[in-house]
Amino acid sequence: MTDSLQSPTKFDAFDLLATMVAVVQPDGECLYANAAFENVMRLSRRAVQRSNLFDWFADASRLSDTVTGVASNAYSSSRFDALLRRGTRPYEELVPVHVIVSQMDSDAQVLVELIENAQQTRQDREERTLDQVQATKELTRNLAHEIKNPLGGIRGAAQLLEMELAPTEMGPELSEYTQVIIHEVDRLQSLVDRLLAPHRHAQVVGDVNIHEICERVRSVILAEYPRGLQVQRDYDTSLPDFRGDREQLIQAVLNIVKNAAQALQSRIAVGDACISLRTRVARQVTIGKQRWRLALELHVEDNGPGVQAEIRDRIFFPLVSGRDGGSGLGLTLSQTIAQQHQGMIDCESVPGRTDFRMTLPLP
Repeated sequence: MTDSLQSPTKFDAFDLLATMVAVVQPDGECLYANAAFENVMRLSRRAVQRSNLFDWFADASRLSDTVTGVASNAYSSSRFDALLRRGTRPYEELVPVHVIVSQMDSDAQVLVELIENAQQTRQDREERTLDQVQATKELTRNLAHEIKNPLGGIRGAAQLLEMELAPTEMGPELSEYTQVIIHEVDRLQSLVDRLLAPHRHAQVVGDVNIHEICERVRSVILAEYPRGLQVQRDYDTSLPDFRGDREQLIQAVLNIVKNAAQALQSRIAVGDACISLRTRVARQVTIGKQRWRLALELHVEDNGPGVQAEIRDRIFFPLVSGRDGGSGLGLTLSQTIAQQHQGMIDCESVPGRTDFRMTLPLP
């Protein structure tokens, strides 16, 4: 075993970087991989450091030639685009990355920095989404209060009118119309209450285990869909407890999982519907504009038809729904709850795979 692997502390500063960094020998032996590398690869650092870096690339020859050239001082640095294999065999996916290979001062070691091409785009999208959701949330809350005030008056007037009509000859017939007014007012009142719900209730903060939440949601959804739906679990049991409102988080996760189940109706009928609950630890994470050393990621992934392209950028906005009869409030409430816990929810969707990712900071 090399001295670098036995004493990795001299590379600890690389853990503070958001980009993936590896230190390798000219033959590709990985001496060190930082926290971001571990996070993106979805593997433990020990597994990465026992491997050959070249094996993780779809085309290893270019990286091998570049590392050899830099190590032999043919040139001091080089950069190019490549495809990085993520996960274990069979590899989950190929990740487009920009590769920067640079010299180091000692032992012909080479520094390899990898930047996800989609990373900056994703961060920009997340910041834009958070700003849009915040603005929409304020508008919705103000509008809901303005709607709520006259609803009580309308309902009271309808009830008084019904009482006045009761003794008259046309009372029984006309009372049907007053009942329609009362029913519609109650429906609007319920809608307004749901819009205001996250802002009304104070958080009940305590120690929360994300896997207890997942198990609670899993039992609820399997009770509702006992046949045709499989809910798989892929938990990182090393995740610690954190402070949060357990009931609110259960509601947030349940809303996402219910949306997934409703999108899988046709597959449930056939019997091959699948929802996956996956938890992972993430390091050096930016949520909004704040940096966190550690965070948990909960992925709710389904094999449904995907989110329609025309609403994909608006699915967390109030009253935006991709199905008939949907209120369009479930994901809005989930996003609000996540933000109240200093986290956020984002979504990646293609036909056959939709992944909602909830990211929450850890202490």
